[in-house]
Amino acid sequence: MVDDSWVIRRHDLSDAEWEYVQPLPPASLRGRKRLDDRRVLNGTMGEFRTGTAWRDAPERYGPWATLHTRFRR
Repeated sequence: MVDDSWVIRRHDLSDAEWEYVQPLPPASLRGRKRLDDRRVLNGTMGEFRTGTAWRDAPERYGPWATLHTRFRR
């Protein structure tokens, strides 16, 4: 298995785009620690680009249920 977690995909947010968007997601004040917001946002945008089902999201973006829940919120 290859660890490609450091690779930025063509359609993922660039560093400059992430700096602009980073203050927008709410902070987690209680409960479980949140997954990386940038990773989840890239996964959500990927689902819109490809038009696939949430369950078919690549594992590198985290659990599909997390992507779907954050999108709904």
